[in-house]
Amino acid sequence: MPIDTGVPHPARVMDFWLGGKDNFAADRAVGEQIVGGAPILPIVMRAERQFLGRAVGYLAGVGEVRQFLDIGTGIPTAGNTHEVAQAIAPDAKVVYVDNDPIVLSHARALLVAASPGTVDYIDADLRNVRQVLEGASGLLDFSRPVAVTLLGILEFIADDQVAEILAVIKEALSVGSYLAVASSASEGPLPAAAELWNSSGATPITLRTAAQIGAFLDGLEVVSPGVVQLPQWRPDASTEYLELDVPQYGGLARKT
Repeated sequence: MPIDTGVPHPARVMDFWLGGKDNFAADRAVGEQIVGGAPILPIVMRAERQFLGRAVGYLAGVGEVRQFLDIGTGIPTAGNTHEVAQAIAPDAKVVYVDNDPIVLSHARALLVAASPGTVDYIDADLRNVRQVLEGASGLLDFSRPVAVTLLGILEFIADDQVAEILAVIKEALSVGSYLAVASSASEGPLPAAAELWNSSGATPITLRTAAQIGAFLDGLEVVSPGVVQLPQWRPDASTEYLELDVPQYGGLARKT
């Protein structure tokens, strides 16, 4: 798939906000414009990466999960899912999913660096969730527990698709599996930022209330402390932004 450098892409804009170099003029332009009205956004992105680390650490440790499906992985940075999981459980397997060619190029490097047979990458779109699950089944065994992470991706899925996608994922998971979510909330400066983003021609974003984000985990056993602002989810000594109002909510739940 060719790279369309003229249209902002979420993974590349996030890379720009995190200080990366894998972005283009269109990504930087909309990224600068949005941050001008919502300067907390880079903090939100960093809080999401930290949440990923704590959630995967919990899943590989307390949850004893050895299979991970990271959907909407974005451009890799420090503390990727397989690095966190395999530091705890070296036999953990991880499948990454994204639909951006730049992410794919980085994924190839991850595949080389990882232990053979433990990491795979699928170039696919969550909107075609059955294709995602079918592709992931090449490495993952869905008859055994799998942890699915949907961090910073569900806001790019319209309301009329989210429920069906989540239903398909939950149905595919065996007992003992987990679903982790993190999504942007319709509070603080984010509605104005979303309006700017949606006017850029990029994939539209849909903000939701904390209650709506919590409902993503309906039908599953939610792990304490529930769906909360990301820094408040099981913070540890390295957790930043505990004193800030971070309009990004996340949590995880287990299928019983």
